[in-house]
Amino acid sequence: MTLQIGDLAPDFTLPTQDGTPLQLASFKGQRVVIYFYPKDNTPGCTKEACNFRDRWSLFRNNGIQVLGISKDASSSHIKFIDKYDLPFLLLTDAEPCPVATAYESYGLKKFMGREYMGMMRHTFVIDQQGKIEAKYLKVKAASMADQILEDLGMN
Repeated sequence: MTLQIGDLAPDFTLPTQDGTPLQLASFKGQRVVIYFYPKDNTPGCTKEACNFRDRWSLFRNNGIQVLGISKDASSSHIKFIDKYDLPFLLLTDAEPCPVATAYESYGLKKFMGREYMGMMRHTFVIDQQGKIEAKYLKVKAASMADQILEDLGMN
């Protein structure tokens, strides 16, 4: 079943970079951007994270929470946050990646003739009622944050 705009976003609880459990439902009443990304400290993922960082004040001033999710361990997230001064939370969805699977963002990938299971670069905007307001399945890593702000009329 494909997640559609207007569907209730699958709730989840995942550990943040410091190990604290965070539940999506705790953000009810505010918008949340959830972006799934393959791996900390890789070129595309760094561009995407830095785009969100560079637009952080616009997200924060509009009451929008940003959550990055990958299967990396918290120790990797902490290094990534420290290296690039990331102001938002990074969550760990460990294999078999149940949250990414619920968001249709984990599956078969192909790279250089090799097939493997991995995290897909997908982004979702969840509205104040916990419903999917927007979804991006063809993400341009370097400008994802800009695209969201533009689509929400906040640029």
